[in-house]
Amino acid sequence: MRHIQFANLGLHPVALSLGTFDLRWYSLAYIVGILGGWWYLLRMLTRSGAPMSRTQVDDLTFYATIGVILGGRLGYVIFYGPEMLLDPLRIFKLWDGGMSFHGGAIGVSLALIVFARRHRLDWLRVHDYVACTVPIGLFFGRLANFVNGELWGKPADVPWAIIFPGSHDGIARHPSQLYEAGLEGLALFAVLAGLFWFTGSRRRPGMLVGVFLVGYGLARFTVEFFREPDAQLIGFAARTGLHMGQWLTLPMFVAGAYLIISAAGRATRTSTSRTAIPR
Repeated sequence: MRHIQFANLGLHPVALSLGTFDLRWYSLAYIVGILGGWWYLLRMLTRSGAPMSRTQVDDLTFYATIGVILGGRLGYVIFYGPEMLLDPLRIFKLWDGGMSFHGGAIGVSLALIVFARRHRLDWLRVHDYVACTVPIGLFFGRLANFVNGELWGKPADVPWAIIFPGSHDGIARHPSQLYEAGLEGLALFAVLAGLFWFTGSRRRPGMLVGVFLVGYGLARFTVEFFREPDAQLIGFAARTGLHMGQWLTLPMFVAGAYLIISAAGRATRTSTSRTAIPR
């Protein structure tokens, strides 16, 4: 079967080059993801019962940005590149790549808790609203992975299989980056948007972030079966039977299931309370 040559797609990691300055698609993905999430969050606040004001969103965006960068990088070092601890300066070389979604999620969550306590807001409801915006960043991030020709899938013989030059073996592989963009990005965004705009889920603290955790966990766990493990973790995957990304999604799935199941009880307590209690 004749497969797609990645080199023939005309894609390049650098979006714009000005002398010694290179603007990469991966950097643009972060920028567009953050701005897109900010815009969508403002739209969500137009519905009644929002947990924060419009003026607080700018402060929240700053906290979330710091959380995703620090958490994403430290998570990568801990989960995927512990050898960097022997050369600490490498940790600060963000332009060399290496960001972990799970680390970023932890970083953002901690940042949102700090933000909510500072503004005396319900931290769980803040998480619900922010969770609805995260698939936007995931979508553009996975597209950037594809443009970079990185994080490719396992060998495949399907018509849409792609030969990535970076694999150095000439074997056609699943474009798993696009699978993730579709599931973690488009599909998960659609599910959360449907729940937010057409149901009362936004009034049940923990429901939306719970759905996000379960949805992302299922999507990531499934796509990992079509994705090559990171080169430095091939042995780990062989020993444990699962990729690192799959192991990291298991606690997310459990936490998400708990939040979904317990959301109805929190909604009842909230509706019967006369005043909102900051948490």
